[in-house]
Amino acid sequence: MYRPTVSIITVNYNQAHVTCALLRSIQQYAPHNTEVIVIDNCSAEPIEPILREQFPEVVCISSPHNRGFAGGNNLGIMAAKGKYLLFLNNDTEITSGMIETLLAAFSRLPDAGIVCPKICYFEPPRLIQYVGYTEMNPYTARNTTVGNGEPDQGQYNNTMRTHYAHGAAMMLPRSVVDKVGMMPECFFLYYEELDWCEQIKRAGYGIYVEPNAVVYHKESVSVGRNSPFKTYYITRNRILFMRRNATTKLQLLLFYAFMLLFALPKNLLSFALHREPQHARAFLRGILWHFNPSYTY
Repeated sequence: MYRPTVSIITVNYNQAHVTCALLRSIQQYAPHNTEVIVIDNCSAEPIEPILREQFPEVVCISSPHNRGFAGGNNLGIMAAKGKYLLFLNNDTEITSGMIETLLAAFSRLPDAGIVCPKICYFEPPRLIQYVGYTEMNPYTARNTTVGNGEPDQGQYNNTMRTHYAHGAAMMLPRSVVDKVGMMPECFFLYYEELDWCEQIKRAGYGIYVEPNAVVYHKESVSVGRNSPFKTYYITRNRILFMRRNATTKLQLLLFYAFMLLFALPKNLLSFALHREPQHARAFLRGILWHFNPSYTY
């Protein structure tokens, strides 16, 4: 039976033309021992007929309902046959040698649980989006993206250990998923890969960035750059991440104090000044979700 070295998994939601652009880049640059799996997350117009006509080699799995980023990718994990799993946002495009360079990094790094490529913005080209994340602040649940907004002038050339992977492009050995488990679906969208990284690090693995592998990212095509939908899930999942990953009760209490005394008034004032009541409502709903007694984490 055919066993691909790499299974590429991507999730489509109402963005068939964007997903097809990714698939064309995969056709151009992926090695032959690669399988491609597209999860259609209950799009209004299913992508499967398009893939059947234009990309018959692609495995398409249609979900009967929208399972979110983690749930969609987990469907891909269950179907994947590869030794390595490469998760790509459907709004990315890969480059020549990217997959081979990521694979080579695993052979040099025996403790690697995830290796990410350098992620550059699609527009303008050669502007860096990600070459790693700093450590999460234990009291604010905020961190910084390394390299974001810098022109790519070769300043990041060496493989680096980092605190978190970027969900837009990350490769894992299948053995890591088998040990740690699949993506946490309770997040639905945003913070799920950060929580997954915490689980992977606790299992003894390292998170790395290989800057000599490059992917281009169009960013926020599915949900919009500034939508109430995004505001809701960023707010909800920032708190959820801390509920699941705070190391002490004191740390969690200090985070709650920060949210109540600083983040809450600051954000509501900002939404008021910018006349964005829909964002204010989304922000409050994201907080109030945690008062649901039926939720267990």
